[in-house]
Amino acid sequence: MSFIPQDWQPAADELSGKTILVTGASRGIGRALALACAQRGAEVLLLGRDEAALENIYDEITAAKLKTPGLIPLDLNSGDSALYETLAGELTAAGVILDGLVNNASVLGERRALAQTSPQSWQEVLQVNITSVFLLTRALMPLLEAAPSASVILTSSGVGRRGKAYWGAYAVSKFATEGYMQVLAEELGSTSSVRVNSLNPGAVNTRMRRLAYPAEPPGTNPEPSELTDRWIYLLSDASHELNGEALDAQG
Repeated sequence: MSFIPQDWQPAADELSGKTILVTGASRGIGRALALACAQRGAEVLLLGRDEAALENIYDEITAAKLKTPGLIPLDLNSGDSALYETLAGELTAAGVILDGLVNNASVLGERRALAQTSPQSWQEVLQVNITSVFLLTRALMPLLEAAPSASVILTSSGVGRRGKAYWGAYAVSKFATEGYMQVLAEELGSTSSVRVNSLNPGAVNTRMRRLAYPAEPPGTNPEPSELTDRWIYLLSDASHELNGEALDAQG
């Protein structure tokens, strides 16, 4: 797999003039990334199902006198395509042009053997982790196409590149994420200015990581804020030639 340049540092205004939509923006990597994008000059659209948590990061961004973000309360566990089309219509009506879409939201689901995985958990994980990515990206593609050089980033996982026992639906969903990235990148590669890449964060001190590895000392892994430059690189014009790459945030 490819690596983000470890010595690359974003300028203070690296994302100035860009509008970036981040899913799962209420906590973990999504929250840290939303704040980092705002600090680099972007207008950030915060999407998540926990409206109170979204309002919290909204307040933090506005208190820092950064560009006022947008709030998008949306439960990605819904497979109703009309919800995603309605969102796209509202953004279009507001004159939004998307320079970046970070499909970051994920749920872990049940950590057990596939034979013991409940159909309900399987369905939720696949819906949130991959089907909603298809529905949201499909609905927002006209807004991405309207930008000079838009970037779509899919947050992947190591267990989506090599299967691991007891990771069940989560691992399957991340394999699907990689496949979706490859297909969409190839489809757009010769016809569009939209580029599509996946990024595996590696081990990061997030709530999901602590749920997956409850015995692991939290301080073992970097904080999400220590890795946000990797996503910013892919959202910036510095990565305009990257398309269809499976990347790693940590060497």
